[in-house]
Amino acid sequence: MTGPAAGAPPTEVPDVFPPTLREVLLRPRWIAMLLLCLVVAGVFAWLGQWQLGRALTSNPLPPGATEQVLPIADVVEPGEYLDGPLVGQRVTVTGTWVAEDFLIVSSRFNDGQEGYWVTGQLRVADTAAPTSLAVSIGWAPTEDAARAAVDQLDAEALSGATAPFAVTGRLISDEGPAVPRANVDPQTMTRMSPAALLSRWHDIDGLQVYRPYLAAEVAPPSLQDIASPAPDEGSSVNWLNIFYAAEWAVFAGFAFYLWYRLARDAWEREVEEMEDAAAAASGPPPPVDATSTPDEGPEARD
Repeated sequence: MTGPAAGAPPTEVPDVFPPTLREVLLRPRWIAMLLLCLVVAGVFAWLGQWQLGRALTSNPLPPGATEQVLPIADVVEPGEYLDGPLVGQRVTVTGTWVAEDFLIVSSRFNDGQEGYWVTGQLRVADTAAPTSLAVSIGWAPTEDAARAAVDQLDAEALSGATAPFAVTGRLISDEGPAVPRANVDPQTMTRMSPAALLSRWHDIDGLQVYRPYLAAEVAPPSLQDIASPAPDEGSSVNWLNIFYAAEWAVFAGFAFYLWYRLARDAWEREVEEMEDAAAAASGPPPPVDATSTPDEGPEARD
């Protein structure tokens, strides 16, 4: 094979222009990714609309509705969460105390004074399956007074002479268990949580339990009544659901941003690779005479 003739002009390399961002976005791969983002964003938009619908339709109860005493079965079922507007609803329930399940919860305030709650397991009467409700029975200013009340309630329950009785109070949502502070007895409870109480109750095989607890209005003589005022009137808008709806809208927008960002990164990488290839094809830069200096001219070389 012979090379180009001496003196022939060098072969010109055709110019190759890098693609534009629009051309990359219109490629089948990125169009398919866009369709996938549309599906994901559509799901997020539906979830946001659902949350917004719940925010606008969950109207509060009429004024004074929580002060009407209702049977607990008309408000909540065992195992169900208590709806927000029903927190603080006055209810009545009939049952008997379970012996040896009277427990103390500390750090409970009554009219600004810190003290203790005595709680009990109320076995609800006339139910198809064994069902229990956690009840805050009363308040004591000192731990000794609370323990004395526990002993008295245990003695009455163990005697077996207690017939089913009605308890009236306010239904309140589970506060959730909390880990005791350091250097404190690990069995100490500072939150009113039926879930935590259940782990210490007796005779719980096949037991159904209400998720909220009942703050009794009238305490036995050994304890003081628990201060439980009526809840504030609720708003007609559930702002928490509106916040969730806004979150889903942000997620939907992020899906499109992620598609654009990935496509742009691919375009920038392709342009950079083409520029590097063009630089390599143009050949190395001309050599520099190491013996010459910027001050040397033709006269100096002579």
